[in-house]
Amino acid sequence: MANTCPKCGLNLELCVCETIAKEGQQIKIYTVKKRFGKLSTMVEGIDSKDINLKDLAKKLKSKFACGGTVKNNIIELQGDHVNKIKEELVQLGFAENTINVNRR
Repeated sequence: MANTCPKCGLNLELCVCETIAKEGQQIKIYTVKKRFGKLSTMVEGIDSKDINLKDLAKKLKSKFACGGTVKNNIIELQGDHVNKIKEELVQLGFAENTINVNRR
């Protein structure tokens, strides 16, 4: 029983819970001006119960060679990476039509 997913009941190698969760997210990507005029890119709307936000933030930080953090279920990356993040999220399995990009 240790090798089965508690949500879907499938074997852990065949588990599709995270894939299904990625398709149902409503994600907002936007920039915020921080101290001293620096820009930060915010990724909001990803459910932390279904997807590990710290792992996702780690992948994005290493991909874009920037710093960042996760606060209040919002991934915050240093710099302006709005368009590149949308492309990367689509490659990671999120549905393109559920990702909204706003420039503030």
